[in-house]
Amino acid sequence: MDEGTDDDLQPEAVGRRRVVLGIGFSAALLALGRRLPGRPDTVVATPSNDSFASIPATPRSATTRTPDPTTSTSPEESTTTLDNRLYDLVVAGGRVIDPETGFDAVAHVGIDGNTVTTVATTPLNGRSTLDATGLVVAPGFIDILSYPVNGYGEWNKIADGVTTNLCMHGIDGPMNGFLSKAAGERPPVNYGGAADQYSHRVSVGVGIDYATDRQIDELVRRADIDIRGGALGIHQQPEYVTGVTLDEMLRHGELARLHGVPLCLHLRHSENLSPGTQEEAIAEAVTVARRTGCAVHVEHINSTGGTGRMMEAIAQIEAARADALSITACAYPYTYWATYAGSARFNDFRQKYGITVADLQVAGTSQRLNEATWQEARDKNLLTAAYAMSDDDIEQALVTPWVMVGSDAILEEPHNNHPRASGCFSRILGHYVRDLGVLSLPVALAKMTILPARLVERSSPEMARRGRLSAGAVADVTVFDPASVTDRATIEKTWLESDGVHHVVVGGQVVRRSGTTDRSIRPGVPILSEVDGA
Repeated sequence: MDEGTDDDLQPEAVGRRRVVLGIGFSAALLALGRRLPGRPDTVVATPSNDSFASIPATPRSATTRTPDPTTSTSPEESTTTLDNRLYDLVVAGGRVIDPETGFDAVAHVGIDGNTVTTVATTPLNGRSTLDATGLVVAPGFIDILSYPVNGYGEWNKIADGVTTNLCMHGIDGPMNGFLSKAAGERPPVNYGGAADQYSHRVSVGVGIDYATDRQIDELVRRADIDIRGGALGIHQQPEYVTGVTLDEMLRHGELARLHGVPLCLHLRHSENLSPGTQEEAIAEAVTVARRTGCAVHVEHINSTGGTGRMMEAIAQIEAARADALSITACAYPYTYWATYAGSARFNDFRQKYGITVADLQVAGTSQRLNEATWQEARDKNLLTAAYAMSDDDIEQALVTPWVMVGSDAILEEPHNNHPRASGCFSRILGHYVRDLGVLSLPVALAKMTILPARLVERSSPEMARRGRLSAGAVADVTVFDPASVTDRATIEKTWLESDGVHHVVVGGQVVRRSGTTDRSIRPGVPILSEVDGA
């Protein structure tokens, strides 16, 4: 496969690109006050009030800060006080990074039950111990843009460091059915998701067509039932469900605002040809945020809204955020997207994306397509990857402070999948942090932990205790080797697990130890909204 690498660039060109990206990220962090993800009523006036803005690029010793004598579990106090208690589990001697507070030091994490009790810079005693020497200890990764657990793909998520699998791309049915099916899988990861308006449309007989006012009333009613039943947001995808009008989006945006959950949008257009451009699609999303006051989350902005125009897309959203609108986005770290060959997205793909059939590849195969094999893939509606994005598209998205990481996939048999289902998070850590230096490690971790947590925590007390690694947080922990963590999955072999994730703890239970997953340990729990009147 040819994803595009730095091998084709001169060393000085690579260096310039890294410097420019770094400057751009730092400047963005010092820009106008920003609205926190999922907090449409909270304006942050200065970076000093935004923990993400103050994340250090290098390890900071716990002893450089003033101890809080009232907090018995603070890392500072434990540097001078020997802790003799026996914890259920200790993650010992790793570089502990908490993106929420900026804590970054070699430390020990004490866990009791499903809760982090202590983060200490002196050794702790545990009934069970995970050796993290030379490794990074981080909050468990939160996949903000996945699909329902299926009894199979979530094990590759564990190997990729994911502890919470959120289907903000839609739960593929009513919430009660989603929860029942997920519980039946006994997943190792936590799970939750957004109300799926396409499945509701199918249920009321609308499908992808235009809905009447009465039908929209019914769609909103069903979304309300889902949210009161625990859905964390509302998902709409007007690119595929072409009958979704702005009015319908506004009605769902009003409901999202009422319940304090995000409206997650797969934008209407993924091309730059009139009529119907990516610029117009982002403008529509901004209109929804402006007129309803809801938080809008743009799904995979690298393939909807920003393909070939990432800087312009970022500027559009930055302007809206400067007006105190709550808009965020996510991206996956690959220069190719994938969807089913029979879908409308592939209509006129040559003109829309400036690519040819030679830029297409069916997942699970090793060959690029030609005219004959493309028609076969189209007829069979096979999941097909399109190399339609540039390295700059991805890197510019990733360095944007309000863009988080989401895979947009979960592995299924027989592996006609995108490799992001197996390697999304390790690819960020290996390729974009270690190899290219596009992101610092603490910033990359923030995009996988605290930022997605903030997007949904306003309505979900359970999520308000995740994405962190401090006393009182739920003990979802990922431990990895920054020198070796890497994705292995390819379009040809989408099922290959990532390397370098040593230990994974979910709710205080060790699911992965020393690089080996224990499939008998299945501690995943539902992550639910708790809204007024629920």
